[in-house]
Amino acid sequence: MGLTQIDNLEAGMTLANDVHDRAGRLLLGAGVELSQKHLTIFRTWGVMEVDIAGPEDGDQNSHLPAEVTHEQMDAAMTALAPLFRNSDQGHPVMRELLRLAAVRKASHEPS
Repeated sequence: MGLTQIDNLEAGMTLANDVHDRAGRLLLGAGVELSQKHLTIFRTWGVMEVDIAGPEDGDQNSHLPAEVTHEQMDAAMTALAPLFRNSDQGHPVMRELLRLAAVRKASHEPS
């Protein structure tokens, strides 16, 4: 799943990495399943986002809107690839930007 903002966390999610407060103190270790108490502690200590374990980031089509097919997504990714050719597509932010751009393109083009 990757980095997830604190407002999008739910009890039952599992941490992929350790969570530290702003001063660097360990609050919770990797592999722990979150509870409502953990979410309250994160807010108290100013944690803004945590790394959540989940589906591999390599699958760009894992969370598509209902109106977007895998074929539309693949076509949009191919069309947008030249625009992202000079970016580091191994970086999670760039991968997510490309994925979001492809979802938007696929959902706004006629089928």
